[in-house]
Amino acid sequence: MAAGGHYAADPGGGFTDGDGATNDKGDKSGLRTALAGLTTRGRSFLAAGIAAAICAYVLGQSDLLRVGLLLAALPLVCAGVLYRTRYRVAGSRRLAPARVPAGSEARVHLRMDNISRLPTGLLMLQDRVPYVLGPRPRFVLDRVEAGGRREVSYRVRSDLRGRYPLGPLQLRLTDPFGMCELTRSFSTHDTLTVIPRVEPLPPVRLSGEAKGYGDGRQRSLALAGDDDVIPREYRYGDDLRRVHWRSTARYGELMVRREEQPQRARCTVLLDTRGAAFQGAGPDSAFEWAVSGAASALVHMLERGFSVRLLTDTGSAVPGEGTDGFAGASQESADAAGLMMDTLAVVDHSDAYALSPAYDVLRGGNEGLLVAFFGDLDEEQAAVAAKMRQRSGGAVAFLLDSAWWIQGPGAAVSQQCAERLRMLQEAGWTAVVVPPGASVVEMWQQADRERAGTSAPSTPGGWS
Repeated sequence: MAAGGHYAADPGGGFTDGDGATNDKGDKSGLRTALAGLTTRGRSFLAAGIAAAICAYVLGQSDLLRVGLLLAALPLVCAGVLYRTRYRVAGSRRLAPARVPAGSEARVHLRMDNISRLPTGLLMLQDRVPYVLGPRPRFVLDRVEAGGRREVSYRVRSDLRGRYPLGPLQLRLTDPFGMCELTRSFSTHDTLTVIPRVEPLPPVRLSGEAKGYGDGRQRSLALAGDDDVIPREYRYGDDLRRVHWRSTARYGELMVRREEQPQRARCTVLLDTRGAAFQGAGPDSAFEWAVSGAASALVHMLERGFSVRLLTDTGSAVPGEGTDGFAGASQESADAAGLMMDTLAVVDHSDAYALSPAYDVLRGGNEGLLVAFFGDLDEEQAAVAAKMRQRSGGAVAFLLDSAWWIQGPGAAVSQQCAERLRMLQEAGWTAVVVPPGASVVEMWQQADRERAGTSAPSTPGGWS
């Protein structure tokens, strides 16, 4: 939950900060601002008064002149009184929550505090929001007593991920007759982050006994923490205090303790963001499915205790993550997930054409599990993707045929996509083609069935 800053404004002619220091703009400029704030009613009264005064002068009617002066003076007096009235009003904004999945709602709470000794008049409150979040909210606040407080709230919702500014907050002050209206804006704004949809994935074993996933955990020499005692043969120079007598008696030769601990399994989630690999736009496009799938896989792997890394086709990763990625099943895993979700919230198509930068980032033979979300692949890029399998302990690929997604579920997967699927499978990938409208959970389970060899083969004409 994020809270906006606390600001104070003087709607009567200048801004006042929280310490009470006033930054006046000058009487002349402030008066011009007040006159420019005349409403249609106020301008009509002023024009009618001037016209009546001219007619009274021409016709010599003193009574009409008094009426004209009254009509013209009323909006001017209202503007002057509104300009001279000093209100000190503080405003704050609070988002609940500040990070929300696409398609979900967030509530924005606004609070106005009258920190002056005078009651306010009628206040009209308006918050600026991007059009994708809904209509601009407006509120009318009746008289706020000295030291009083008013709270209002509204909801925002977006089907498109991204970072959206909320604010600045605008406050409009009007006189009782509606002759004049002055608008003041607070200086800062808050940001609502709309992250991709995350679907909870079932625990499957996509890579079988491959190292780096499931129960096949690698081990390394322990540097700290609790040790697992594993005996080995004595070597010249070993400390005799490390002799393991029970194993020595069992094997009939001198054995020493070798202290090891499990190494955290690693997973790299590769997201293809090439603009040439995806067609179409919007929340139901193939690219948005790939982003949502990558987000779901990242969260799932973190929850299972993996060290997770997010990688794109350009070779870039999430800023701040370590060499092996973010560690899961730890106190910082929630912060790591939030950081990667923030990255995916603003990820967009890249201008890159090749997958070679991502291939160069992958270390040889020690990557653990590789989960990739590919767009359209030509023969050259499919060959690069096939070589990535050699640099991972296990590899799972989700292929998205953009043409199929544009045509809809009634169409058929392209022959080119079917050929790329065959190339990846022959290279050792567990690869599936994602049909339009499929859920991430369905495809996750489909990949598990492909690995186990229990699913029917994918055909260009449909999906099994």
